Amino acid sequence: MAEIKTIAVIGAGIMGRGIAHVATLGGYRTILEDLIPAALRKAESEIRTNLDKAVELKKVSSDDARAAFSRLEYAGSVEEAAREADLVIEAVPEEMESKIEIFTLLDKICRPSTILSSNTSSLSITEIASVTYRAKKCLGMHFFNPVHKMKLLEVVRALETDDETIAAAADVGRRMGKDVVVIKESPGFITSRINAMIGNEAFYMLQEGIASAADIDKALKLGLNHPMGPFELVDLVGLDTRLHILEYLHRTLGEKYRPAPLLVQYVKAGRLGKKSGRGVYEYSADQPKAAAK
Repeated sequence: MAEIKTIAVIGAGIMGRGIAHVATLGGYRTILEDLIPAALRKAESEIRTNLDKAVELKKVSSDDARAAFSRLEYAGSVEEAAREADLVIEAVPEEMESKIEIFTLLDKICRPSTILSSNTSSLSITEIASVTYRAKKCLGMHFFNPVHKMKLLEVVRALETDDETIAAAADVGRRMGKDVVVIKESPGFITSRINAMIGNEAFYMLQEGIASAADIDKALKLGLNHPMGPFELVDLVGLDTRLHILEYLHRTLGEKYRPAPLLVQYVKAGRLGKKSGRGVYEYSADQPKAAAK
């Protein structure tokens, strides 16, 4: 099995900085990349805050937190980040064009032995891997938001991914503290496929005036024992991200995944969730309030 010592994370957004956090705690030298310096500064601040919180809650020792933070490095270009990496985890927005562009570049600059993975929640790893000369070393590693709290990692086998690559990625996931499931590539994998359908149906219900967003969320939390309601979850994930997933599932799996018109309307209005301050709910000082339709 390939030995992983250095991990490069491409993209310092919500998912990228979360992946970098758990990678450092897993004992890996971790290089977090973003073209925007402010994104790297925000990532550094958030990772430090989350590690401090973990120490305060006695989930991590202060020594382990300091050691983890010392393993974290930053890079302003993909070339700088990935040149020495044994594993690259791409965490750019959920758009096929962007991921293909990144993988094309990574294939040129990384060592032949380097494993390339995508944090995509729904897109085809086989299609992304097809632009490289190392399809056997390409796979999906689907983390969940917030990465430092969510236990699951979906390791996704593409058409040509070999067993050694799957084993190496699963081992990395376990060292990061994740429970790993290995699945064969399929649109939406396991969780995104089911979550997209639940969330989309919730938007249809809201659109039809069946109940308020707060009551739909309450019903699923109390009646089905979901930890979060579908609207709370979509505001956390991002309405634009959910829409991209649904559009892809609609193209690949058919009409049952057609995005609800109200979701499309919210995205067009810039109501993207917590990251924009308004989605299904409005956010002020981290306190949500039901937003008007």
